[in-house]
This record gives sequence, C-alpha cells and structure tokens, in this order.
Amino acid sequence: MCATAETKGNGKKAPRTPMPEQDPLVRARNFSEVALGYTAAMAKAEAARCLGCKKPGCVAGCPVGIDIPGFIGALAGGNVQDAYGIIRQSNSLPAVCGRVCPQENQCEKGCILGNKGEPVAIGRLERFVADTFMADGACETLTGDTACPAGFEENHVACIGAGPASLTVAGTLAAAGVPVDVYEALHEPGGVLVYGIPEFRLPKAVVRREVEAMKALGVRFYTNWVGGRTVTVDELLAKGYRAVFIGVGAGLPVFLDIPGENLIGVCSANEYLTRVNLGRAYAFPDWDTPVYPGRHVVVFGAGNVALDSARTAMRLGAERVSIVYRRSEKEMPARREEVHHAKEEGIEFLCLNAPLSFNGDANGRVASVVLQKMRLGEPDASGRCRPLACAGEYCEIPTDLAIVAVGTRANPILTTASPGLGVTDRGYIVADTATGETTLPNVFAGGDIVTGAATVISAMGAGRRAAAAIAERLLGQTQ
Repeated sequence: MCATAETKGNGKKAPRTPMPEQDPLVRARNFSEVALGYTAAMAKAEAARCLGCKKPGCVAGCPVGIDIPGFIGALAGGNVQDAYGIIRQSNSLPAVCGRVCPQENQCEKGCILGNKGEPVAIGRLERFVADTFMADGACETLTGDTACPAGFEENHVACIGAGPASLTVAGTLAAAGVPVDVYEALHEPGGVLVYGIPEFRLPKAVVRREVEAMKALGVRFYTNWVGGRTVTVDELLAKGYRAVFIGVGAGLPVFLDIPGENLIGVCSANEYLTRVNLGRAYAFPDWDTPVYPGRHVVVFGAGNVALDSARTAMRLGAERVSIVYRRSEKEMPARREEVHHAKEEGIEFLCLNAPLSFNGDANGRVASVVLQKMRLGEPDASGRCRPLACAGEYCEIPTDLAIVAVGTRANPILTTASPGLGVTDRGYIVADTATGETTLPNVFAGGDIVTGAATVISAMGAGRRAAAAIAERLLGQTQ
C-alpha cells in the first residue's frame, strides 16, 4: 500500500500545477503550440506531489510501462538526466507522448491523488523532461546512455510505414545495435504525428528531433515508397532482411454515405489535415499546397481528429466552426482537455444531431447541411447510449466546408499484395498480441493496422513488444 496524500508531509494535498497556455483569443488564429510547458520550478513543484507508491497504479495504466515514480522522483531531486534515462528505458518518443497521449485515461487515471483531488500531471512532467534534456549524441538521445551498442550488421530489419509503431521499433532496435531501414509512403517520416496532429498540439520540430536522432544512430529512412506498390513484404525478405515490421496505420477514411456527399467542399478529415499539416497549406502561398479555408465550417464527429479539424479551420480564418455529434457531450471520445480548449477558442458544439443530406448551389458546391435531431436510448454494445432519431425534428444550417471525421479503416493496398498474410473480416492484420508476429514467419505488425484506430501510445506499445520479440529472435536478448 502507498501512503495517502493526507499522511505525507504536512498532511495537505498541494494543488496541481497549472500548465501555462496561450490566450484563447490569440491562439485561435495562430498555429503556435497552445500549451507552453512547465518552467523548472513548476516541474519540481508538481513532481513533489508524487507519493512514490510501492504499488503504483500509474505504471499499470501506462501502455509502455514507464517507471513513473522513478522518473518523477529523479526530477523532484533535480536530476533531469536520470529522469530522462528512466523514461527512455520504456518510451522512444517521450516529447511526443507528453503532448498527445490521453494520460487522463491511462497513467493519471491510476494515480491515487485522483481519488480525492487531481492526479499528478504525469504527461506534463514527461514533456518537461524530454524538452529539457540536452543529449550529447544520438545514443544518449535514444537510450539516455552515452555508450552506443555494438552493431549487428547481419541482422538488418525493415519497417513499412514511419508512424509511431514503426518509429518505436526502429528506435528500440537501433539502440540495441540492429540496423533498421524504414520505408514510408509520404515524403516525411512520422505518420499521423506529421500528417494528422496539428502544429498547435504537436510541433513538427519535436517529431523531426526524434527522427534525426534515429538517423544519427544509423536508421535509414526511404520516403515515397508505398507499401504494397513500390515495396512489398516478399521483396524485402528476398533482399535479405531478417525481419519485417508493418506499421502502416489505418488511414482509409470512412464517409457518411448520405445524399450530396460528393459536392465540392465536402472532404475527409484525413485529406484536410494532411493538406494543412504535411503540405503546409496553412502557409500558402509560401508553400504550394492550397486549401479552401471555409467561412462556415461544419465538422462531423467528436474524436480528437474532429476537434483537430475544427480548431485548424478556426485558425485558417473561419467565421464560424461547428462540430456535429449524434450523441451528447458526455459520450464524446475526444480528450477532455481538447474539448475545453476548443470551447475556449469559440468552436460551437451541436450535440444530439446527425447529418441527413447536403445541399449544393448552382456551381455544385456545398451550401448547407440538413440535420436530424437525436435523443439517447439504451446503451449499445460499446457501452454508450444508442442515438435515436426524433421523428420530424430537423434543422438546416449553412456551410461552405464540411469535414467528415467519423473514423478510418484499413487500407487494403499492402495486405492484398502480401500472400499468406492473415487479415480479419474488416481488413486488419492478424498478429500475436504478445509479440506482434503475423501469420508470415518473421513478419510482424502493430498499431492501427492491427487494432483499428487507437492512440499513439498504444501503437508505441505494440512497436515495443514487436521490437523485443525481434531482438530476442535475432540477438538472443530481451529488450
């Protein structure tokens, strides 16, 4: 048992240290990071709140099993380097996770301080450590240790896709001395970290810093290589790679399947965010990827992708941005922090509404959307209340840009080009939950292409398990 907050120190709980943020009215029109980060004094004060539990619930809630009391204890003692080394033993991308992981549903959910107050701000402390630590070289950046491992050139490994799962595999194996080549379909490594998550939540410089450290340690990145087209699993094995990891994500958008969805001005969140983030459309014409900004923007869905799309549209100059969701705010899958930030920035939430059809103008451009009023019924298989239509209750709202963010599914390009690779009836790759190995020997997979759309940290957890299995098979050692 760990001590309670009332029995530690003077018996009083210190309040959670607030995160400095940009003013909502200012940040709603720029792409700079919303959360500004802790100062050293703030981080030390927040770290001091940790009780150092002997059986920490926070560790049990972390998908990659970080020694959270260990790194926070080191930070509380003023040793950022030790804190970083502890985090790096389990997490290849701490600066990323500290920003975008849903800590409130994972590590912080298990913090005992949350029982009667606010949990320790674990994610904010992880971000502070990662941002503050200044590594002297690639080995230290990836491992927290200045000593580089010996190379094992005969054990080359290939990764298809350069998202969080593959980056975790590459970073973990490179730190063990295993050469890794990563093949990415787009022109920059990072996957959803660069094309999906906006700059104001995850600066691209943070991702590039992690990628550059991997390059310095010998990881080679080949961009504009499409898995299943310009490179296949069989070809990589034939080239002599000892193992292949598939981390291509699940980026095929799902649409609404309603009348008018083919009108100009209706697009998927995938296309919209990729144009803005990876194509730098927010800097047009300095960058040559244009995007229609929209004056009256409507976003369908209420996950993090929907909120990212809505907040991006506001920053591109929209006069009004509305999120349409068929359930109530309580059922929204987005992070509470993101909902709070969106409201502060002026995003409108139209809950208990579902789209029925789009109407266009004489030029074939979307002009409005008809919404059906909904009510909540009994819980369905997901545990959430089922949305039911309120007969005869409709409304029509104007829109010149409609963004569909209701989910994604597996893209079949790679799987159909991989004979013998087992897939589910929904097109996701079948992989062992403990090792990530697929139905093809020495071929592993992890992340959204296995589980369906999930979190960055869960994809990293899958990558870590796969890397451990690959290292054990090739090197006879456990990572």
